[in-house]
Amino acid sequence: MKTEKAVAMAPPSNDQDRAKRAAAERAIAAYLRDGMKIGLGSGTTSHLFVRALGARVRAGLSVLGVPTSIPTRDLARELGIALADLNDVDELDLTIDGADEVDPKGDMIKGGGGCHLWEKMVANASKRMVVLVDDSKRVETLGRFPLPVEVVRFGWMQTRRQLRLLFAEMGYADTAVGLRGGDAKPFVTDSGHYILDCRLERIPESRVLAPRVKDIPGVVEHGLFIGVADAMVVGHRDGTADIVAF
Repeated sequence: MKTEKAVAMAPPSNDQDRAKRAAAERAIAAYLRDGMKIGLGSGTTSHLFVRALGARVRAGLSVLGVPTSIPTRDLARELGIALADLNDVDELDLTIDGADEVDPKGDMIKGGGGCHLWEKMVANASKRMVVLVDDSKRVETLGRFPLPVEVVRFGWMQTRRQLRLLFAEMGYADTAVGLRGGDAKPFVTDSGHYILDCRLERIPESRVLAPRVKDIPGVVEHGLFIGVADAMVVGHRDGTADIVAF
């Protein structure tokens, strides 16, 4: 079993991890203040942030975290970070989370880890949202990363059919829409839903597509985060990080 110190203090294993850790440390220095209520994101970059935050908590920083997934909750507990359920707090001061892609406007695709429903709910409950990325996550146009769409399990094949019809109507020809995990062992989210990964390749009109996807019966939430981020902290492989405001 890993000790708390091992989880918190493991050195970066490669240049990308170094960039992610640099972004996490810069975000803590720039945004966190004693007494804050903060949303704790999910995924590898966010978990590096949670580990760095745990070290600051042990040094005396007082924060209350609201996790966006069960793995984030478990990690934060192991590190001694005080936690609350989203139902038990009012407005959060800040959410810090990662992204699978982010464009120059700050619009994102999230959900590679299957946590985008909780992530969007927590970000929406926050005064500000700051996204942590390394250089590889910055794109000119969203879509290279498959768009995750969380759907209820009842009638999911019909929901997939409706998604394909919408994509065809909007000019995305022959879009592959796959059930994450496959038919034999589908991935199930923390809320008990399935995820359909939609390989659109390029989404030039993400702000038009987002509400159309959400309107399909059976769709719970999608991974397009439009106008959510207030700033981005970009980590670089040399261990530096920059802040970009939107």
